[in-house]
Amino acid sequence: MGTINSAINLITEALDADQNALNVTANNVANASNEAYTREVPNWSENQPIYINGASYGQGATVTGATSQRDRVLNQRLDQQQQLGASSSALLTALTTLEGSFAPASSTTSTGNIGTDITNFFAAYTQLESSPTSGSLRQAVLSSATILAGDISSTAASLNEQQASLDQSATTVVGQVNELTKSLAAVTQQIQSLSPNQDAGVLEDQRQSDLSQLSQLIGINQITTEQNGLTVTTTGGQVLASQGSSFQITSGTVDGVTHFYLGSTDITTQLASGGGQLGGLLTARDQSIPTTLASLDQLAYGIETQVNTVNNAGTDMDGDNGNAGNIFNAPTQVAGSAAAMAVVMTDPNKIAAAGSGLGTGDDSNAVAAANLATQSIIDGQTPSNFYSNLVSTLGATVSEATTQNTALTASVTQLQTQVNSLSGVNLNDEASNLEEFQRSYQAASQVFTILNTIMASAMNLGVETAVS
Repeated sequence: MGTINSAINLITEALDADQNALNVTANNVANASNEAYTREVPNWSENQPIYINGASYGQGATVTGATSQRDRVLNQRLDQQQQLGASSSALLTALTTLEGSFAPASSTTSTGNIGTDITNFFAAYTQLESSPTSGSLRQAVLSSATILAGDISSTAASLNEQQASLDQSATTVVGQVNELTKSLAAVTQQIQSLSPNQDAGVLEDQRQSDLSQLSQLIGINQITTEQNGLTVTTTGGQVLASQGSSFQITSGTVDGVTHFYLGSTDITTQLASGGGQLGGLLTARDQSIPTTLASLDQLAYGIETQVNTVNNAGTDMDGDNGNAGNIFNAPTQVAGSAAAMAVVMTDPNKIAAAGSGLGTGDDSNAVAAANLATQSIIDGQTPSNFYSNLVSTLGATVSEATTQNTALTASVTQLQTQVNSLSGVNLNDEASNLEEFQRSYQAASQVFTILNTIMASAMNLGVETAVS
């Protein structure tokens, strides 16, 4: 009787173990579409054998929970590549928008094309040389000047608007970062409250999901601590979350631009170089746009000051000698010249086509103005060449950013595939496991039925009992 009881206990353990293994597999299948879920496998453990008269008798196996299939090193590598890829994508998007600010208003007109505007403006002076007293040709000079000034100022306004938009986007991202670091601190505290030998399962999934999202927003470093704890810092070493505590990033305005702080430390620069979406946004906001806008300011300042100087050196239709006035507003400094560029002259007779002290039929000053087109008046370059180099440099930057982003995207995809092969749920594999555990369960059930029949026969001696 003792032997039969032992066998029944053994098979009961087998049934429980198979049922638990089936539950783990069923849970995997149920979460197959959950990207944050990590595949689990049952933990099989041999029961402690018993010894009778020096002989060892096995007690079967049991399932002591489940273990998530994750590789922390691989996940961290993926997080690192994601923050680089997200930074690259955000920067590329901003650069593409920036480049678009210099495109013509449509593909069928030259409106909005500053390069064409520059050519047309100086060409209007060339036309004026042929008939310096012509009212229509003088008006053509003012009209072309108005178009040039309008397109440069509207482009500068577009850049300033984009910079303000990036500033707002960066503030929004920082808000998301703060929410994620709070969540990370809370879930890490929960994980640490468990046994250090216990798999945290869904808590680990939540923490990894938070880390993955965070790495796409901001550049981070991860440091594993005791009892499965975690400290997360910026790439510059500023602590964002440690154990059960999180540290919020705050903001403040400096010269009209939002800066970000941890405590009293301004971390804006390190965030820009750290990676993540925030890094790309800040790089575009603080470097790409200001650099381009500075070049546009230099272009506007050079044209305005040089043209005004030439016009005030000649004689206009009213006979004013050296006091004809400015065609463009006179900038006091380079910065802001593009946004403020405008034509202030309203009377075409004030265009000084004649040379100083010469009659109104003279064209020498109009020639001098037209010649500005071929003179190195802006950073050692002609106006057209300076603008052409500005646009070409921007185009090369966009091309380089596109190539880099393509490479980083491919790297992220490759690492994600590796993670999925380990941690993702493969329904074909789970189907195979279900069949295996079901067959094992059925086999144990059959043995249990046989043992139960034998027990019944033993308890009913003399009564024939069928054994199937």
